[in-house]
Amino acid sequence: MTAAVPQDKDEKRMSETHAAGHQHKHPYHLVDPSPWPVVGAIAGFVAAVGMVLYMHDIRPWSSWVLPLGILMILGTMFFWWRDVIKEATYERLHTPIVKIGLRYGMALFITSEVMFFAAFFWAYFNAALFPTEEIGSVWPPENIRTFDPFEIPLLNTLILLTSGVTVTWAHHALRERDRQGMLQGLALTVLLGVIFTALQAYEYSHAAFGFKDGIYPSTFFMTTGFHGFHVIVGTIFLAVTLWRAYKDHFTPEEHFGFEAAAWYWHFVDVVWLFLFVAIYIWGAGDTAGAH
Repeated sequence: MTAAVPQDKDEKRMSETHAAGHQHKHPYHLVDPSPWPVVGAIAGFVAAVGMVLYMHDIRPWSSWVLPLGILMILGTMFFWWRDVIKEATYERLHTPIVKIGLRYGMALFITSEVMFFAAFFWAYFNAALFPTEEIGSVWPPENIRTFDPFEIPLLNTLILLTSGVTVTWAHHALRERDRQGMLQGLALTVLLGVIFTALQAYEYSHAAFGFKDGIYPSTFFMTTGFHGFHVIVGTIFLAVTLWRAYKDHFTPEEHFGFEAAAWYWHFVDVVWLFLFVAIYIWGAGDTAGAH
């Protein structure tokens, strides 16, 4: 009987050691196995194949492969980000170290977007500063009637600058525990984003040139259209943030999702200022006024 006592103590010590080995001893978050990276890769492949089929007009495949790929991508984004929100909001797995990684990731993502716009600006300035003989050695080309920068473009500039103020107001309200102010600021920002997109669509519908009418229309629509796409994405981002704020997902201490949306929206604002000055004002020439 006496020999069993140390044995029981040894077993208890080993059990405690085994349990301690499974405790969370580091500030990092090791995610659970997820199907979304594989599903996302398949979705991207299907969308790429669909795009090739669509460009070559290979029927009937071109009519459904591309939409299927896009739906798969959207579904992957929805369910993957749902899991991330669950980890951050309900499971509280995003420690301070994890948040630093998320901030670095968002900053690098915005940097990659800057590179996209740098390429489009490069194409625009290369054509504008060194116009070739094919377009009359002038910029904008003589057959192009540009937009008046002080009509819809100026109005859109004021709208985006105002939206930057409202999203900052919402962020400040969140940090001050003003839930009503946060919701109002976010709602106004989303509304202003929708108005901007509607005005740019109206402007496009009244353009005096088409996408295939030369180097000026191509660079104009690529730069402003790519920015418009970012405005749509940013508006959706902020709308999701508004929904999460309504569901009380954010606190003054825990709101990286809100910060990421605000960063993205401020990036969209800054890019538009460069577009407005470089393309709408500097590149207008003497033929401004397409309406």
